[in-house]
Amino acid sequence: MTEQLTCEFSMEVVGGRTLRVARWRWDMESEHLPILFFNGIGANIEAVAPLAEALTDRPFMMYDMPGVGGSPDPVIPYNAFTVAWQTKELLKRFNAEQVDLMGVSWGGGMAQHFALQHGDFVRRLVLIATSAGMLMVPGNPAALTKMANPRRYIDNDYMAKNFKTLYGGMVGEKSEHIARLTPPSPRGYMYQLLAMLGWTSAPGLPFLKKDTLIMMGDADQIVPLANGHILKTLIPNSRLEVFEGGGHLFMLSHQDQTIATIREFLGAPDPGERKAA
Repeated sequence: MTEQLTCEFSMEVVGGRTLRVARWRWDMESEHLPILFFNGIGANIEAVAPLAEALTDRPFMMYDMPGVGGSPDPVIPYNAFTVAWQTKELLKRFNAEQVDLMGVSWGGGMAQHFALQHGDFVRRLVLIATSAGMLMVPGNPAALTKMANPRRYIDNDYMAKNFKTLYGGMVGEKSEHIARLTPPSPRGYMYQLLAMLGWTSAPGLPFLKKDTLIMMGDADQIVPLANGHILKTLIPNSRLEVFEGGGHLFMLSHQDQTIATIREFLGAPDPGERKAA
């Protein structure tokens, strides 16, 4: 890895699965709720660590899925319900009664599922470069084919050659992002892919009563902007922010804008406070 992270790592056993968990500023006195973050498919903690490092005023937690990053291979397949349950158990273990929930790409779907299954744990929801699942508008076939190939994590030359197709433009050296990646195991990648196969949040989203921020890039070839409009239509208390020129990794390529948008959304008064004012 290229950077020294300021988080605390631990290995946690939940429901027979061992998970590598990272917590930033967890014991820090803060007026803000912690952030719980679900990562993209096959992506290890370090891949999006710059986002966690930059949100310096908030506790932040994420973990590697089984067979990804530092989490050992899963023994048996799992699904969205078991991921939501194990996440709830982690929050209880670390004394988090409520969080602001975020997810990117695959993790954005998982964040929707968690908010629907365990809504009491969620105050606000941030969905990044994601969709409602099976009913999504598909991306560029060339980008999706490369996205489904775990070689992007294993072969640096392959990743470098196809980086723009996969993720769009990046500010700074793409090699910095590539250096943060740890390839998932074949089983870990396949089981994570299968966990959301056939899944959709669409029937439940009209009943999701959480303030929701949807962030999409208008140049995303993997999850096109149209999916953000679908989410905006389905989720009652939602707003859509579009990042001009943003590819699938706009939260890193447009990091300052992303951080500012997240802070403004999470820091806004609750509806009751707005009415009182």
